[in-house]
Amino acid sequence: MVHKREEKAIIPQPKSRFLRVKCLNCGNQQIIFGCSATDVECLVCGKTLLQSTGGKARILTKILEVLS
Repeated sequence: MVHKREEKAIIPQPKSRFLRVKCLNCGNQQIIFGCSATDVECLVCGKTLLQSTGGKARILTKILEVLS
């Protein structure tokens, strides 16, 4: 019998997620990747929503939802 704890160790879960964020300037909602390799700007007003850091990105706006 395999326990759930052992099962989690066998199948690793991803640490990166997609995020639904809201621009603080114009209120536009956008879906972005949490580990993006480039800076992400708002599609409406052009404000930077996410800065790349080489690993997990720095999010400069409000996170509405974490998508799996």
